Amino acid sequence: QTQVVESGGGVVQAGGSLRLSCTFSGVPDMDHSMGWWRQIPGKERELVACSRQVGADPLYVDSAKGRFTLERNDAENSLVLQMNSLRSEDTAMYYCAIGYFCSRSEPYRPGIGSWGQGTQVTVSS
Repeated sequence: QTQVVESGGGVVQAGGSLRLSCTFSGVPDMDHSMGWWRQIPGKERELVACSRQVGADPLYVDSAKGRFTLERNDAENSLVLQMNSLRSEDTAMYYCAIGYFCSRSEPYRPGIGSWGQGTQVTVSS
């Protein structure tokens, strides 16, 4: 059974940085799309950044471009989201997933892919 575990969230001041890490276990084949999504209470889960396959350029939501960097390491079954120049609007629960659609236009639909429990990111202004 696939397990996804996130770490690295926390509280940071605006302009600061955080590094979110995600590790996968029980995945027989890492050649899947994977990425990070985030959710604010009362709102839909939204894409932050994702990778369709190893070697492909990551896909970023517009607000993350130039500030966030996605690092995929299939050999270590890991996915890292380096977040710099954080803003208060980045405050959310961040979720890592594998096997979900890597697309800016695909709305979140539960029951697809394997997801972690989430890690909270809070940016204070």
